Amino acid sequence: MNAARYSTLGSMMLLSLTIAACGGTPSTENRDGTNPAKTAEAIPPKAASREVELRPGTIIAVRLERALSTVRNRAGDTFAASLDQPIVVDDIEVLPRGTRFSGHVTTSKASGRLEGRAVLGITLDAFDRKGHTYPITTSLDTKTTEAHKKRNIKVIGGGAGLGALIGGLAGGGKGVAIGAAVGAGAGTGAAAATGKKDIEVPAETLFRFSLKSAVTVPD
Repeated sequence: MNAARYSTLGSMMLLSLTIAACGGTPSTENRDGTNPAKTAEAIPPKAASREVELRPGTIIAVRLERALSTVRNRAGDTFAASLDQPIVVDDIEVLPRGTRFSGHVTTSKASGRLEGRAVLGITLDAFDRKGHTYPITTSLDTKTTEAHKKRNIKVIGGGAGLGALIGGLAGGGKGVAIGAAVGAGAGTGAAAATGKKDIEVPAETLFRFSLKSAVTVPD
């Protein structure tokens, strides 16, 4: 009984001497030698993310990446554009120059040969930022050609009259009818060459749109 007691006391004294020799307290270091408490203190707290709002009325200036035309494009066709001027809010550059935008054709009406105007309308739908796509609603940009001039109709009338005259001199009454038809065709061709007006917007053309509703993006 006493031997066991002395043995326990001896073990406790040996443990105390060992702890004292090692610095007085058990080690709290990781296996790689780092102290978890000090490591935690060295890592700065993560800053809270901030959001920036693009307000309605913000002007978005973009350049087309490819040409658009009332001949080739139809309503619903999509197009790509890049931001020509950075968008800054409260001294923070929210969207840098070159930001990619996407949009679609809202209206595409080709010009008639002798009447009607060509109309091309486009709008923006979204932009890409840091791997995310943000839908937007913007104003429309519509281009319209000038109205056809009355001279086109005069060209047709003049062509038909001249053809009838030549046909009459060549073959009598039957020649008049044939000459009038040929002359009218020639007049129509001339009018089509000078009077049909379509819209062709080259690549790199600058467009300015106005944001219609607010968009919130992270800073």
